[in-house]
Order: sequence, then C-alpha cells, then structure tokens
Amino acid sequence: MYLYSLTLQRATGIVSAINGNFSGGKAQEIVVARGKVLDLLRPDENGKIQTVLSVEIFGAIRSLAQFRLTGAQKDYIVVGSDSGRIVILEYNKERNVFDKIHQETFGKSGCRRIVPGQYLAVDPKGRAVMIGACEKQKLVYVLNRDTVARLTISSPLEAHKSHTICYSVCGVDCGFDNPIFAAIELDYSEADQDSTGQAASEAQKNLTFYELDLGLNHVSRKWSEQVDNGANMLVTVPGGGDGPSGILVCAENFVIYKNQGHPDVRAVIPRRADLPAERGVLIVSAATHKQKSMFFFLLQTEYGDIFKVTLDHENDKVKELKIKYFDTIPVTSSMCVLKSGFLFAASEFGNHALYQFQAIGEEEDVEASSATLMETEEGFQPVFFQPRGLKNLVRIDQVESLMPIMDMKVANLFDEETPQIFALCGRGPRSSLRILRPGLAISEMAVSQLPGVPSAVWTVKRNLSDEFDAYIVVSFNNATLVLSIGETVEEVSDSGFLDTTPSLAVSLIGDDSLMQIHPNGIRHIREDGRINEWRTPGKRTIVKVGSNRLQVVIALSGGELIYFEVDMTGQLMEVEKHEMSGDVACLDIAPVPEGRQRSRFLAVGSYDNTIRVLSLDPDDCMQILSVQSVSAPPESLLFLEVQASIGGEDGADHPASLFLNAGLQTGVLFRTVVDMVTGQLSDSRSRFLGLRAPKLFSINSFDVFGFYFAVISFLQVQAG
Repeated sequence: MYLYSLTLQRATGIVSAINGNFSGGKAQEIVVARGKVLDLLRPDENGKIQTVLSVEIFGAIRSLAQFRLTGAQKDYIVVGSDSGRIVILEYNKERNVFDKIHQETFGKSGCRRIVPGQYLAVDPKGRAVMIGACEKQKLVYVLNRDTVARLTISSPLEAHKSHTICYSVCGVDCGFDNPIFAAIELDYSEADQDSTGQAASEAQKNLTFYELDLGLNHVSRKWSEQVDNGANMLVTVPGGGDGPSGILVCAENFVIYKNQGHPDVRAVIPRRADLPAERGVLIVSAATHKQKSMFFFLLQTEYGDIFKVTLDHENDKVKELKIKYFDTIPVTSSMCVLKSGFLFAASEFGNHALYQFQAIGEEEDVEASSATLMETEEGFQPVFFQPRGLKNLVRIDQVESLMPIMDMKVANLFDEETPQIFALCGRGPRSSLRILRPGLAISEMAVSQLPGVPSAVWTVKRNLSDEFDAYIVVSFNNATLVLSIGETVEEVSDSGFLDTTPSLAVSLIGDDSLMQIHPNGIRHIREDGRINEWRTPGKRTIVKVGSNRLQVVIALSGGELIYFEVDMTGQLMEVEKHEMSGDVACLDIAPVPEGRQRSRFLAVGSYDNTIRVLSLDPDDCMQILSVQSVSAPPESLLFLEVQASIGGEDGADHPASLFLNAGLQTGVLFRTVVDMVTGQLSDSRSRFLGLRAPKLFSINSFDVFGFYFAVISFLQVQAG
C-alpha cells in the first residue's frame, strides 16, 4: 500500500531542466523537474516535444545536473532533493524507466538551509560532483568505474565553511587536472556579531575555488578573491584545449570573466533604452553551446532579453569579452541548447517553448565589449538597445503550463454534466484565463470530412507485427467506410470490408487476418485476399460482439451465444452455442494470456441487472463460473489485465491480476476482481461518473500499462 498523495493534474511548471544524451545513440533529450515529477522529453523529427517518461518521486526536486564518464556513450542524471540524499539515475531505454544507480544519504530530510541539495555542480570530465547547501555545507563525491565498468561513487568529502552563505556553484573545466569547483560565497560571521548593521552593509562576496586532490582524496580551498556584490550566477567556460577555462561571473549590470592568475575581463550588460537608471539588470538563466571549433553562451536577463556572450582568446589568455543582443523570449528558469539546433526554454511563468535556431547572431546588432568599456563619474557607461521581434529564433512548439495560478473558481457556466475549473494563470502580458475540464487531453493530428454521422470507429493493423495501424474503419447506420492511413488519410475500396452494411466490430484476428462483424454475419478477410463469410441462421441478427485476437463470441437476437475460435490454420471455426435467458446487453472476452492459445473467461451482461462470467475452456465451455448483481443493466463490459511484476519499486513481487469493468446505464462505473483460476468475482467497487452510461475502450501505452477509457460526455482514464 502506498500512502502518498497524487494531484488531480501533474505539475506543469518547471523548476530545473538539463539536456544531454540519456538513452544512448545520437538522440538529444531533456530532463525536467516539475516539483515532485521527473520527466524525460525528446523533440521528434517534426520538432514537437514528446514525453518519453514521467515519474513521480514523492518529494521536492531542488536541483538537477548531468555528467558523462570519460569514454561513455550516455549521460547520467544527478538529483538534489529534500530527501537529504544525493541520487544518481540512469535512463533504461529497454524498460523505459529511470534506474537508481546510487543513493547516498548525507543529512536530514526537508529543505533546510544547511543540508545540501540546493546546488549541484559536476566536473566537466565527469570525475566528481559537488552538492551544496544554502549555508555552510558542501560535499564532494568522486565518481569512477569498477572492474566491470559500472559507475561507483565515493564517500563524501567535506568542503564546509561555517557562517558562509552560498549563492551559486559550478564546475571549472581544467581538463584532466585535479577537479575544481567554484562558488560565490558571503561570510556573515562579523555581521552576526554586529548589532549596528554596519558589518552587514560592508559584507563582501567572494569567489572561491575548491580543488579536489584525487591523489590525496581531499578537498581544499585553492583560491578566493573578492567579487562584485551583485554577483548571483556562475557559468563554466570550456577549457582543456577547447577554451581558456575559468568562469563567467554574472553580476548586476555586468558579466565578468575570472580565473586564477588572470586579470578580470568585464563588460556591461546592454540595457533597454526605457529602463529606469536606478534599476539593475540581472542574469537569471544561462546555456552554453560548444562545438569543436567554437563556443558561445546565451544569458537571459530578468526582463527576458537573451544576450550572446563570446570570448576572444588566445590559448588561456582572454583578450576581450563581448555581449551582443540576441533575442527576447519569456523569462525562463532554465535554458537548454541542443546539438540538433533547438533551444528549449523552461519558462518561469506561462507556457514552455521549443525554439529552432535560424541564425546564431553573427549579424550586426547592439554589442557591449570589454574593449570599449568606459568608466565615468557615475560608474561604467551603459550600452542601450531596443527589444525587437524574434530574429535568430523561431518557436516551433510549446508545452502548456498553468504556472502560476493566481485565482481559481469552480462553476458550471456551460451547463455541462461536470462543472468546469476556471483558473487565472500567468503574469503580465502573458496572463490567461484557462478553462479546465475533467478528462484526458488529446491532440488533433488530422481532419477528414465524413458523409454522415458515424456510429462507431476502429483502427486496425494488417499484420500483428506491424508497428502502426493500416486502416480507420468508420461505421454508419447503413454503411461502412474504410480509410487507409499513410502520408494522407484516403478512402479505399479494395480492403475486403463489406461497405453496404453497418459494422458491429472490426479487428485483427489471428496473426494476419482481418475480421468484420455486421448484423448479418462475420466476414473473415485473409492476408492473401480470400474472404470467408459466416451468415446468421434464419432472420436472426447479431446484436452484441466480444472478441480478442483468437476468440470471438457473438450474441444473436433472442439471447443465443455462439463461440468461435481461430484454429491452427488461421480459420475461424464455430465451437459452441449457448442459450441465455434473455437478450444480451453487452459482452467481452478477457485478453489471451501470454503463451496460451485462448482466454478462459467470457463476461455477459444482461438486462436483469446481472453480469455472468462464463468459461471458454474446452472441458467446461459455456459453463457459468460466477454471477454478479449490479444496480442497473450494464451497457459496456471490459476485462483489464495487469501484468505480473518482479522486484518492483517496493522490492516485492506482484502477481498478475484480472479486473472486470462495467459501465452501467445509470452512469456508474463498476469494477471487480476476477480470480484467474476459478473465475470468481471479489472486491467490487463502484464510482458515479455522470448521467450517461459509460462506454469502455481499452488502450495500451508502452506495451506495459493497460488503460481503459470510460466515455460519457468526457474522458476518464484508469491505469491498470
């Protein structure tokens, strides 16, 4: 039993985002932290962001970082949270899960100011990681491989300093020399003792380099120097042959290049022409783009303006620092530049966006440079610019976000069965009124005009091994329309389906045949084009159908059941008949268990407010195994199978389970557990969904989870 809370809708705001290659190969992926949810996103070939994996961690993610061991083909994820632990995750592509590689405890749980977790920094070569607290504590873990190339992590090495507040940390790229971490710190020991406040006003921030001696397994303070008191962020500068090494210090109104033994190189951040003189400009997010022959930084201010920062350097000597206006987008909490030419912007407020680079800012634009820095009596001479529309970026996709919700009301203004949630979201010119309805969101991919009002629709593959469905089959009151799925959706006439009658069911039967069930019979379409037809006896018609990949049960008018099976040659053969006491309201057959030739259970709903489970085994075929009374006639039945799991997240094994779901005519969704040996029903539960009878449809996700839709006037999804 898990006694954890789950929200009605997962968080949409993003706290932190990192990018890398987490699945191997050449895929560029993004990992985002949405409070207590960790998501893996991937842009597809059309530039649309797809969610590959979403995991609830039941905690608060405070920071994220990625690293890659030397010579490895994929990146690992480091998570700092409120758990008092550092966690290293690896994405398992085959199982589509995050595997926990290491979990090391170092402190108490909770977001405490002296417990590390707020800041994460990794050595660019993947040899060590530093996790820091807002105050006092910093820990360094050495990362390595064992004899079978598995990731190992050392015991924590302390780099604490009491009475010290930390503002930012980052790794310094020093090639394969001893790893170095940089931190912006402020010592408040004197201010703590001075009640007048003078010491607090004179407190000075420092930039400190911490060196990890891999030989001695020890962390020491290598270098410390005063830095601008407006400093708030550090950005790693490529080194080790790719650049001059060192760091960029982002301060109020300035960007400063600093390195041990190197003079400061400073440039002013260009200001908007209409910005009041007393208001400063702070950098809030940064991203680095690095190639073999060049690198540059994208820094965003609190006003949304992005600047391209470049360093003119010769070996380890930086000659000039240039800051050029790039574009303006909504303020972000994180930015990620992908090697595939995309910029992912995790917005602080409002929808997140994926941009594509049209240019990299090589054209003439407003630029500030350390070479043209002028100091006046009032300070350094500012550089002004005028914001404009997007020039170097073009938005190609966005991800919905309600953050922040400023107000919310629940009302039924549209006179629907379920009240709507009205939420005021966003900030400033990006504010919006969102209308939320219970259900599952869908994306419209294509639209085709139909000649009438359809009564049912199915999608079907040509062959079991096909990855995608081949046909969309639409049933009308007096006809059936078959559409072929390809580059376009087109009507076809040579599919083998009978188009002069409505369809009751369409599915793949066996491995390579199609089946169409209509009121007057069953049409079996073989892969080679041969068609076998089974006709109903006399003037009786088929009213209800239940089927899986190898079995079919039809209910004729009057209450007679006829059972068919697919034999070894792929033929659909009649096996058994059974007379019910009255007309059948609905049918369903359980899925065929893996490794079996047939499913054992058939569920039959009757208008006498009962649901019967019948056997389909040859030894006791059509024998009633159990009966369940319900409060109203059932409208729809659906078996849902949950696969067995071995060594789940709780470490326990879970056997396979089979659930029978029923949508009653009164709008109640009824669920009961089916014993997979005897067919007995137990642990019945019900829930009122609306005034209309739910119709149940099964879907699959990642071939692992079973779901069904309970359709009334909205959609509700339950995971099995």
